[in-house]
Amino acid sequence: MLHEVTRYSQVHHLYRMTLQFCLQLLECFSSSLFFLARFGLPPDRLWISVFKDDDEAFSLWHNEVGVPKERIKRMGEDDNFWTSGVTGPCGPCSEIYYDFHPERGYSDANLDDDSRFIEFYNLVFMQYNKKEDGSLEPLKQKNIDTGMGLERMARILQKVPNNYETDLIFPIIEKAANLAKNSYAKADNVTKTNLKIIGDHMRAVVYLISDGVFPSNIGRGYVVRRLIRRVVRIGRLLGIKGNGQGDVEGAFLPVLAETVIELSTHIDPDLKSRMTHVLDELRREELRFVQTLERGEKLLDQFLSNALSNEGENGNRPCLSGKDVFLLYDTYGFPIEITAEVAEERGVSIDMEGFDIEMENQRRQSQAAHNVVKLSVGNELELAKSVPDTEFLGYDMLSASAIVKGLLVNGDPAAHVSEGSDVEIMLNRTPFYAESGGQIGDNGYLYCIGDENKKQKAIVEIKDVQKSLGNIFVHKGTIKEGTLEVGLEVDAAVDAKLRQRAKVHHTATHLLQAALKSVIGKETSQAGSLVAFDRLRFDFNFHRPLAEHEIMEIEVLINQWISDATQLQTKVMPLSDAKQAGAIAMFGEKYGEQVRVVEVPGVSMELCGGTHVSNTLEIRGFKIISEQGIASGIRRIEAVAGEAFIEYVTARDNHMRHLCSILKVKAEDVTGRVENILEELRMARNEVSSLHNRIAVLKASIIANKAFLVGSSNVRVVVESMDDLDADALKSAAEYLVGSLNDPAAVVLGSCPGDGKVSLVAAFSPGVVGMGIQAGKFIGGIAKLCGGGGGGKPNFAQAGGRKPENLLDALEKARVELMKTLTENISETAI
Repeated sequence: MLHEVTRYSQVHHLYRMTLQFCLQLLECFSSSLFFLARFGLPPDRLWISVFKDDDEAFSLWHNEVGVPKERIKRMGEDDNFWTSGVTGPCGPCSEIYYDFHPERGYSDANLDDDSRFIEFYNLVFMQYNKKEDGSLEPLKQKNIDTGMGLERMARILQKVPNNYETDLIFPIIEKAANLAKNSYAKADNVTKTNLKIIGDHMRAVVYLISDGVFPSNIGRGYVVRRLIRRVVRIGRLLGIKGNGQGDVEGAFLPVLAETVIELSTHIDPDLKSRMTHVLDELRREELRFVQTLERGEKLLDQFLSNALSNEGENGNRPCLSGKDVFLLYDTYGFPIEITAEVAEERGVSIDMEGFDIEMENQRRQSQAAHNVVKLSVGNELELAKSVPDTEFLGYDMLSASAIVKGLLVNGDPAAHVSEGSDVEIMLNRTPFYAESGGQIGDNGYLYCIGDENKKQKAIVEIKDVQKSLGNIFVHKGTIKEGTLEVGLEVDAAVDAKLRQRAKVHHTATHLLQAALKSVIGKETSQAGSLVAFDRLRFDFNFHRPLAEHEIMEIEVLINQWISDATQLQTKVMPLSDAKQAGAIAMFGEKYGEQVRVVEVPGVSMELCGGTHVSNTLEIRGFKIISEQGIASGIRRIEAVAGEAFIEYVTARDNHMRHLCSILKVKAEDVTGRVENILEELRMARNEVSSLHNRIAVLKASIIANKAFLVGSSNVRVVVESMDDLDADALKSAAEYLVGSLNDPAAVVLGSCPGDGKVSLVAAFSPGVVGMGIQAGKFIGGIAKLCGGGGGGKPNFAQAGGRKPENLLDALEKARVELMKTLTENISETAI
């Protein structure tokens, strides 16, 4: 069916010209041009693959380039039809292979035979769009994607058995083998594979960290963390201790990273300038992981042993439960891939379905719902056909007339919507900013004028604006009056006060990033942001909390820039020019050929499509209200500016006035007065605690008379409830009793201090401990009856619980077990 789709003549020409160009490079063997002159590839070692029904490509290769038919293979969809996903752009492809063993001849040659062939060049003819039902339709904008594999070409030219042994990666592998006191040439296959993994992963993480992707538990940061942790674990398996150079407390990743950076110096000089930053981040991440790795490895080993034991008992294939896998991931930082890898080495599978359930449960508990525009696939396609891209006018105006091009109610198209209904509205143009780049969408109103009497036909309150299908603005709101219909003209008016708040916070965000780079280092970079009406939020890569003096320095710097009254400059320019000028781009964002650059001259220059103030003086003031860590290596600052800054300062001033009134001091004396109050409170609490302890000792002296003797050694035993004494007082009572009773003596006390809590304590004299009875082990079993646990030293231990109703039963159990244990141990000692 694929070859029956008609190709446009223009695309046919482009297809033909591009294919001829690429293949003429191969044809140049005889004339000493590209491949022969530059690479010297023998023509008889080059094979071609084409899509099974692509007669045109086959003909071009054979008739125009001169490749023998025997070296052109037709292949199916799995190999030679490229798709971007279940739906989307796709098309046939043609590939060039290098033959390492031409002596095997043409008969039964299989291009999938990795021992003989390697694909090193690819052409994808992107000409179709695959729809939901699997059918194909021609793309409006067709193109050809072509490329060559650098590592694969290096392998061919350097005549090595695999990509890893080229000079692009092998020096890293050799360094890792050296740190492991091993030789790659003499290593077995398993060791070689592990060394290859280290070489590949190290190159990846060095570049990612250099580009601003820091290890974390979310998004691309988790990819970096996963790769790093895999390298650390494999390094330990290979026997690398510490930094591999004598420092057992050190880290070996920075040592390997130095080799990566040295290899990259001539192709990426920026990497060399970021070397200290990259090495420090790798060192921190490795040492942080090692702290939990040993505990996690022991737990994983225990889980695997249990799984293997269960196999022996019930005959089932050994499997690690989803809960255990999730515990390793969530608590010990074991990436799922590492757990699966270790389990496979032991012949144990993992319950991925159970793990996914645990992950989903956690997401539901911790992830807030996101406000996004969701349309069904059918509605998206219908919307794309009937609604044009929205023209945005909001940089220059806050109100404009527009035509209603589409209406959605609950995601379904509607011709008209009545009063009281929530609706999503598409206009041909709008002054409303749609949420993007961290800035939330505008609020405001749409007014529809009805008849010639200028009577209002509809009023719509807009509460949010989102983008859908690329550049269609979806205005989300509620019909307050009248009825709105497709095709009507409306007056769109943005809430000017809220827009100003957003502009202030967005420009302040740019100033904040510039200040952070100035104060804590240029290597820090943005990891996310929110520009709202009431505040701004800025996430950035940094390995520690900001010091108080750093926060103050950032605030002073930003407020100085604000007071400089600098006029902002906004330009649209080619992306290459913007980068050359030094504009900051958000890592991972996709930009077009033309970009919008927002500059605060002398301070900041960023690629940004958001709305901004005209002059920094409009910001009025800036204040950081919080700074905290949200993930490993990711910090978050929340701040206010403009009107929100005034509101924040006013509220704080009111609180201070109220404090001054209560404490009856001036504002400058509040700190001293609070410190005095806290000191008085501390002293009062110490006095109360001392009184409680004296009362406990007094009660203990009374119940000492209740001690009973056990065994021929006359061990004095006290097991009693002390009512509502707190844990500290209970400890004092136990210490008094075990000290006042003659050795050997054993004391177990319990109390219910309130709030549904139970306190337990065990104190054993040296004579009892000498019999092999330990307080820590004993009290733990007793505490389980009260829904808790605990432990401690052989002579003294404390425990707690949450079931006060079981205290008397627990003490009775303690009494019985003490008598039994002491009797048995005394008898054994006598024997």
